[in-house]
This record gives sequence, structure tokens and C-alpha cells, in this order.
Amino acid sequence: MDVVSEVSKSEELEESITGDGAKRPSRIWATLREIAETVLLTLVIFFAIRLAIQNFRIDGQSMEPNLHSSQYLIVNKLEYRFHPPEREDVIVFRYPRDPSRDFIKRIIALPGETVRIDRGQVYIDEQALEESYLSDLGTYSWGPALVRPGEFFVLGDNRSNSSDSHAWGMLPRENIIGKAWLCYWPPGYLGIIEDSELR
Repeated sequence: MDVVSEVSKSEELEESITGDGAKRPSRIWATLREIAETVLLTLVIFFAIRLAIQNFRIDGQSMEPNLHSSQYLIVNKLEYRFHPPEREDVIVFRYPRDPSRDFIKRIIALPGETVRIDRGQVYIDEQALEESYLSDLGTYSWGPALVRPGEFFVLGDNRSNSSDSHAWGMLPRENIIGKAWLCYWPPGYLGIIEDSELR
């Protein structure tokens, strides 16, 4: 009886060791699976956000006095999937002469419109454009020119110090990254970017 009892205890011990050994690999695989799922979910969220928005740092004074060098913005990349760009929208786009560089300007003329500039005053289809967001008109004259389908005429708010459509021509629609939506840094400029308000 004592012998049988010893054998039973030994078998129980062996079974428990085997059982623990079998459980360990399954726990490791479960942990690895959880880590992989977390990483995958993080990547999906990251790329989904990147499809919708993108951050952008202003470098230069071409949008003064409304936007300033070293401001950080969030650009809405989905905005123009639902409707076309509109006049006075502040947009970020790939520079047509060097697509590796991003620029920020304001849409002034739309496809099908004729634009000209006379000593700083912008005319759209021979109607003077009122631009309340400007503190100073430029001094140059330009045009007239027709904005063709799929193109936009863009200018910086700092008219005399901006590389824009008056210097290099129309902006192709496919170069537009998105609409400038929110300034998040520095804190003093935190807020939504309104299209036509002087900040």
C-alpha cells in the first residue's frame, strides 16, 4: 500500500511537471501575439491619422502678418475629398518646381477665372478682390492670366516677400496636401486658422 502510494505521488509529480511545461510555451505565444496585435493596431492608427492630418512647421515670412515662421500647424488632408478648394483657403502644397519642398500660401483665384494684379491690387475677372486679411498690398503688377482647369493661383499674405504664383505660375491641384487647420505651437498662437481673419 505504501509502495502504490509512492508510485501515485511520483506520477502526479510527473504529470504536474509535464503540465506546467506545456503551459509555458502557450503563455509565451499568447504574450507574443498580444504584443504583435498591439504593434499592428498602433501602426494602423498611425497611418490612418497620417491619411487624415499632418503637422507642418512654417519656415519663412511669406504669410506674415497672419502666420509666422516657426509656428506649427495641423493640416487637414481630408478636407478636399468632400469639396473643392475655395478662395482664401490657406493651404499647404508641394512646390511645383521641387516637390520635395512644402509651401504654405493662400488660394486667390480658382479654375476658370482670369486673374491680374495692378500695383498690388488683385482683380478676379476684372473685379477688385477685397482682402481684409492683408495689412499691406504688394507693389508689383502681374498678368492677366486664365486659371486653367485643375489649377489654382496662390499668393502669400506678405505680398512683397513671397515666392508664389506670381513668380512661378499656377499651382496644380494634385500638389495640394491639405488645408491649414490648427496652430498648436507656440501656445500664444494656439487656435483654429480662419481663412479671412487678420491674426
